[in-house]
Amino acid sequence: MAYENLEMLIDGGWTNGTSGSVEQVFNPATEEVIGELPLAAPADLDRALEGARKGFEVWRRKTAVERQAVLEKAASLMQERREEMARNCTLEMGKTIAESRMEMDFVMGVTRWYAEEGKRAYGRLVPPRFPGARQMVVKEPVGPVAAFVAWNFPGVNVIRKVAGALAAGCSIIIKPSEETPATAIAIARCFQDAGMPDGVINVVFGVPDDVSRHVLGSPLPKKLSFTGSVPVGAHLQKLAADTLKRCTLELGGHAPFIVFDDADVEAAAAAAAAHKFRNAGQVCISPTRFLVQKKVHDDFVDAFVAKAKSIKVGDGSDEANKMGPLIAPRRLEVMQRFVSDAAEKGAEIHCGGERLGNQGWFFAPTVMTNVSLDMAIMSEEPFGPLAPIASFDDVDDVIDEANRLPFGLASYAFTKDGGTAREVSDRIEAGLVGINHVGISTPETPFGGVNESGYGSEGGIEGLEAFLRTKFVTEMGV
Repeated sequence: MAYENLEMLIDGGWTNGTSGSVEQVFNPATEEVIGELPLAAPADLDRALEGARKGFEVWRRKTAVERQAVLEKAASLMQERREEMARNCTLEMGKTIAESRMEMDFVMGVTRWYAEEGKRAYGRLVPPRFPGARQMVVKEPVGPVAAFVAWNFPGVNVIRKVAGALAAGCSIIIKPSEETPATAIAIARCFQDAGMPDGVINVVFGVPDDVSRHVLGSPLPKKLSFTGSVPVGAHLQKLAADTLKRCTLELGGHAPFIVFDDADVEAAAAAAAAHKFRNAGQVCISPTRFLVQKKVHDDFVDAFVAKAKSIKVGDGSDEANKMGPLIAPRRLEVMQRFVSDAAEKGAEIHCGGERLGNQGWFFAPTVMTNVSLDMAIMSEEPFGPLAPIASFDDVDDVIDEANRLPFGLASYAFTKDGGTAREVSDRIEAGLVGINHVGISTPETPFGGVNESGYGSEGGIEGLEAFLRTKFVTEMGV
């Protein structure tokens, strides 16, 4: 299948930009070059900024129903192009084709959710203290948005920002990852083909720090939305502070997966393995610290290891494969560092622990026990197919461990005891908590973390609110 034509979208036109610079895009399963991506010059970014300014003035004046029609048409085009978009996602990111199809379904779901929710940007009337007065609280779009996203979900990361901004009446400049550009480009084509006015969506690529400094240095964008690592999020927040841009930051995590001794161990292990090795573990809400009560520790390990060993790893384009490669060779080095560090400090490696083959950036599903807190993997997010399993004594011990790190994105717990479930959900510091299942992300529910995992939410009514600002209007004698 032909790979997407790689271009930038600036002020309503598809372009290669003016820099003359390109970056190669690789298929991580084969290491082959599949495309050359044009990179923006400062002049291109200035055109995108001006396009977003003009596009905002047009788009904000559309009614919510008019905006819904465009978003709904875009979602219909995504449905028509689902298979092509999914296969491009697999080509550039490596995830299995089944996962890519599910991602495209989620992209459509987010688009349709925001299309409807944009009609519900409600204000309110406040009873006045003075006779003859009328007091109104009005919600209005915050303005042009600057957005930057990571490579691991080339569709979902993009659409959460694009659809949320558009539904609120904002324009947007988005810089997707240069490693996975085609999925974002295909999404933007759907919006353009659905009748989006020029300048409302701008898609640019370039040297990340150069682009972020240029775009965030401009006073035109009023909002920053970012999905990526904690250090980059902190850096972008500092850049945004110079012009007091509002921020939504969805950053990294280190999710605890807690199994109590009254849980259904087989069900917990099945859910744990499916969620851990999805997208080769390159998921911000992936479980990364498996904490199992001592009584069922060995049974859980046996069940989990069996499931990890059964996973067929290979090119995601092959329907038979259940886990694809890592995004780049640098991630292989990180995985090996974690494994070597753990093994040197006494961890037992039950399966995996090494690269698979010599072509493509594949790393085996890895399970380790006898882990200790001095091992890097227990404090640093692995972002790969590594599963460290530790035991605990009681609920206080495990909650202390779950909250030990400064991150607070996702957490999971399996128990049949309602009181334990309530205590875990109340005491764990995380923006997302799953009890007895791992389905913590849908278009209609808020998605975001606390502490060093960021702040603000995408999805749900909270996701629309992130792109709105509040105006108070009071009238007398009108």
